[in-house]
Amino acid sequence: MITALKQRVREIRRSNHDAKLQSRRGEVGSFLVSYPKSGRTWLRYLLSLYMARAYDLGFEPDLLSTFRILPNYDLDQERGLPSAERYKDGQMPLVAVSHRDYDGDLFGQTPVIMLLRDPRDVLVSSYFHQTRHKHRFEGDIPEFIESGQYGAASIADYHNGWAAGLEGRRSLILSYEDMSTDTHAAVRRTLEFLGVAVDEAVLDEAVRKAQFDKMRKKEKQTGIPGHDYNREDADASRVRRGKVAGYTDYLGPEDDARVQELFAQHLTDAATALYRRTGFIA
Repeated sequence: MITALKQRVREIRRSNHDAKLQSRRGEVGSFLVSYPKSGRTWLRYLLSLYMARAYDLGFEPDLLSTFRILPNYDLDQERGLPSAERYKDGQMPLVAVSHRDYDGDLFGQTPVIMLLRDPRDVLVSSYFHQTRHKHRFEGDIPEFIESGQYGAASIADYHNGWAAGLEGRRSLILSYEDMSTDTHAAVRRTLEFLGVAVDEAVLDEAVRKAQFDKMRKKEKQTGIPGHDYNREDADASRVRRGKVAGYTDYLGPEDDARVQELFAQHLTDAATALYRRTGFIA
């Protein structure tokens, strides 16, 4: 009885939060969406470095203040819409960032930038996040792959929902693999999508400052707001390895085959088309 009551209270709070959030959707110029551990921290930091210089915001963002420029799409005072910079003359576009499942009421027809990553790398990164950073999962990687909450089917379902939600909507699809191959080109495409003028010198500076080793040092110094974890543990870090195809160091042939089997079972045709950007699907 108590458990059911607590669940009902959570549902009411979530409903009230979403109603307030929906009322602020008109402030948002574009959304940046991704499944967790797809490289969102890197892209957010790249864009915030560029925006801070291009719009003369008067500060250089780090992994704490980056939320002032690209806030989460929620009402958190430190990381959400209330923390966002009040942009000069409304010239700078407000890009709200979210890991949420597609919801037409919340996201409407606002343009979307979607970031994808090879799900095998996502699974490995998520495994360390849930075991070493959040301490929410106990078990090995094969068990994690099968997990209904965190595993392959969950990742596939997320992208199925968004693939359907992107139909008929102005959108830009990026992959972590594209970003790693040519970071300048990926950020340039994103800025052009946002209607932001591209200054190559400022872009060069942003890419240089957002190099992985520099981000890792910044995280060790400042941490990430809203997260309490051991910053001395490299596998607990949000900026962990960032290696394309790093999954090969953790997944054996049977694990790899199982991931591909689960995705073949769960992915819709529309989501399959999205995933071709990552190289996971030919």
